[in-house]
Amino acid sequence: MSRPPVPVSLTAVRRLAIARQHLAGKLPGRVTPRAIVDLVRDLGYVQWDPVGIVAPSHLLTLWARLGDFRPATLERLLWEEKRLFEHWTPMASLVRTEDYPLFASLMRRYPGSLSHSWGAQRTEAQRFLAAHRALRTRVLRELREGPRRAGEFRDHARTRRDDGDWQPGSDVAEMLFHLLMQGEVMVVGHRGNENLWGLADRFLPAGVDRQPLSEAAFERAAALRSLRALGAATPPEIAHYFVRGRYEHLRRTLARLEAASAVRRVNVEGFGPRDERYALEEDVPVLESADAGPWEPRMSLVPPFDNLVGSPARVQRLFGFTYVREQFLPAAKRRFGTYVLPIVWGERLIGRIDPRLDRAAGILEVLAVHAEPDAPEDRETASRLAETIARLADFVGARRVHYGPTVPGAWRSELR
Repeated sequence: MSRPPVPVSLTAVRRLAIARQHLAGKLPGRVTPRAIVDLVRDLGYVQWDPVGIVAPSHLLTLWARLGDFRPATLERLLWEEKRLFEHWTPMASLVRTEDYPLFASLMRRYPGSLSHSWGAQRTEAQRFLAAHRALRTRVLRELREGPRRAGEFRDHARTRRDDGDWQPGSDVAEMLFHLLMQGEVMVVGHRGNENLWGLADRFLPAGVDRQPLSEAAFERAAALRSLRALGAATPPEIAHYFVRGRYEHLRRTLARLEAASAVRRVNVEGFGPRDERYALEEDVPVLESADAGPWEPRMSLVPPFDNLVGSPARVQRLFGFTYVREQFLPAAKRRFGTYVLPIVWGERLIGRIDPRLDRAAGILEVLAVHAEPDAPEDRETASRLAETIARLADFVGARRVHYGPTVPGAWRSELR
């Protein structure tokens, strides 16, 4: 017989979520390569995005949790030490090379490893691979001559795609995507914002464990990794986080993990029984004592593709915070700005800023600051926010911060 769910408070669930995302407590001191790899382990992945309105999203995700670090250290971990690699999860992400067996399980079964949540994309992948066997052979043959960008393949030609089509912009680029998902090729570097493609067998270090997990072992490992990063989560939230859209039997897997006392069901007070969540067994005492236990809040700014806000539905449910990536909206429909960074303060999301880096002038322009209706209005909150924005300016190389006219009145004395 399964154990009854544990009742927990919303504050406890929020605090565990923030702590598991490394957004509570003091920032670490000197950032070592090991600290970066350990953070990626705990988060499961860090989404890679090169847009530099302020700084690339993956750098801001690391900065929010580690403080100042050298981006060159991350580059060395990726391309020289190869303790991290870039893979699709299903967005371009940085993951640990030590986790290769988990991804190899998906690679070996691809495109069958795409769950039904991918809709027609599994069928489309099967159709494309069957129809382009000769292209596959040519792409792999050219990569045996050495790494190259998509546009450097001899028969590369862009093909017209419909707006919003998930497929890449040419048959060569699409083939590279499928070969990446099958484990035949990897991103072995970047030239500007373009991927440099190479053969996986040549890029991976010799000592990497390449033995894929079984499908059942994959689901167990992935579900546990999701919960390690999320705290308490519903099955849809687990499936959305890590590795998104790749579970076929998640509820069965969670039931088996619960029977093995690896996870426990919890009910958030006020959410009702239909919002049943799972948490790691080791986190249940934390959830039961989080309201009264030690808690060190921290002020953070997180980028649009940050792990904390990767699921807008979860952010709305847990934190009451509506987040839309407005850079994908027409300018006339943007409410808060172009590249909006949510403000995390303790276990709450209290507002957002709209920054832009003027590299030529060395100025971090904070075009607008918006506070949530229930955001604290005390001077300490405003002072911490000013300090955090100043740290961001230092990290991105700005010499000063300039605030626009849109600043909450309660915070204006510090944000000027």
